[in-house]
Amino acid sequence: MLTVENNQLLTQTGPGTKMGDVLRQYWIPALMAEELPHPDCPPVRVKLLGEELIAFRDTDGNLGLLDEYCPHRKVSLFYGRNENCGLRCAYHGWQFDTEGNCVDVPSEPDSNFKNKVKIKSYPCEERGGVIWTYMGPPELKPELPEQEWMLVSDSQRYISKKVQQCNYFQGLEGGIDSSHVSILHSGSVGGIGVSGKSQSASLLGKDTAPRFEVVDTDYGLLIGARREADEENFYWRITQFLMPFYTMIPPFGGAPRGGHAWVPIDDDNCWVWTWSWTPDRDLTEEEVTQMASGAGIHPLLIPGTFITQANPSNNFQIDRDMQRRGESFAGIFGIGMEDHAVQTSAGPIVDRSTEKLGTSDTAIIKARQCLLKAVKLLENGEDLPALEPSSHHVRSASVLLPKGVPFQEGAKEALQLSEHDYEAV
Repeated sequence: MLTVENNQLLTQTGPGTKMGDVLRQYWIPALMAEELPHPDCPPVRVKLLGEELIAFRDTDGNLGLLDEYCPHRKVSLFYGRNENCGLRCAYHGWQFDTEGNCVDVPSEPDSNFKNKVKIKSYPCEERGGVIWTYMGPPELKPELPEQEWMLVSDSQRYISKKVQQCNYFQGLEGGIDSSHVSILHSGSVGGIGVSGKSQSASLLGKDTAPRFEVVDTDYGLLIGARREADEENFYWRITQFLMPFYTMIPPFGGAPRGGHAWVPIDDDNCWVWTWSWTPDRDLTEEEVTQMASGAGIHPLLIPGTFITQANPSNNFQIDRDMQRRGESFAGIFGIGMEDHAVQTSAGPIVDRSTEKLGTSDTAIIKARQCLLKAVKLLENGEDLPALEPSSHHVRSASVLLPKGVPFQEGAKEALQLSEHDYEAV
């Protein structure tokens, strides 16, 4: 368990907080590229780490992320006009470029007043179908991360995001918790394109009490969940945790790979980014249809929003008959929504000072230690983990290994992108 003080340290990410300072050292997925589809398209509200922001793509296609509120009379720039390489406030016409410079004050055309005005802005870059932003000190800005899903072609990946009504770390903990897969997701494995009769599904059902081994890495954690397979082999499901908020799901056979980012909106809510990809082929039409259906790890959204159709206000549309029939252990449709329901059911921020953890919670304990250690590293002026793009050149894995072989050694080849993968990057 954590002390009340460390729980607050872990979960508070707004401006001026210690964990917020850590997260601001990293590039953050802010919007899907399709949210700003063309130059001079309507601006979009974005909330990240407790900051209310506005995003736009200017006339030349440059991306901007600004404080939502005009510094003149503090009205929202959401209602502004995106024109002539700047976002113009609808109230008095003050206009700002993507770097936050005031470029026009119509009420004072002959004055240099505009040169004295600047609005908060954050740099943005587009990659892998995502618009990224960096909210930390400009002089410390790293290169963009290079996870595999970012490097494949558009036809090889599927991306979604949703709002989840709990603190970011509550969701992240679920993303590295392999022990719940055999319970919460029993009956739902087909939702990620895997037959309930597959070897992976049968091995998960055969041993519902995995033994965990966790290895510290220079980017986060390598988490091995070991299950009995037969007299000679263990079945290992190996999850990656990459600082500060990424998780990679162990694959099931030939199904697409998957992963998440758990990004704070504020202390009580988070963006859950989900990506599925195939390293060596295009996604099939059937796979894309399944992902869009909400049956797997991707959400089914209320049209025009990032709010899930099943949500706390309707008890995640729980179906007790489906639960009794064993089609879903929780009676909730979709693997992602099963996770969403249980993670938010504990409230916006879990009181971790009262929890009772067991040996299967080793990875969760270690992940907390990773983030708390990062606070100390930043305070001491030391390097944070996973800032180098190449540190993201890893994969999760599901493998059968002979008993007695350390999983990080036996699965080494499966856990790394080869030096020839994505050479053009």
